[in-house]
Amino acid sequence: MDPGNFDITSDRSNSYNCAAWAMNDKSTKWWPLPVDEAPEYYWPEGAPRDDSITAFIDGFGRMGFQVCANGDLEEGFDKVAVYTALDHSPKHVALQLPNGRWTSKLGADEDIEHSSVADLQASHYGYPALFMSRARGGG
Repeated sequence: MDPGNFDITSDRSNSYNCAAWAMNDKSTKWWPLPVDEAPEYYWPEGAPRDDSITAFIDGFGRMGFQVCANGDLEEGFDKVAVYTALDHSPKHVALQLPNGRWTSKLGADEDIEHSSVADLQASHYGYPALFMSRARGGG
């Protein structure tokens, strides 16, 4: 990740993670980990709790998101990108801002704003493998 491709927009915090940040929640961490392994992580009730794209499709689906073709800006819609490793396991989530830029929470580090989903790809976040959208203000 090239430091010239992003702007830091918050202080460091370990209170929330990238999936929570994409869902506008700065109070907890979101990830579909099994409850018995990680009870401190929230995941929408009834959605699978495993390390899969399906878990994100179902979990974010319960928040009003639907799978879409790409991360192109669409007026009136929020979009998220789920990044995966080469084995297709989810590694990161980014949220598209209304201006078309993207925002990400970097683990326990800062939130950042970056111009493209490609700005984070090939780092330890993997590659954008899934895009989902919902009408702005939905969920």
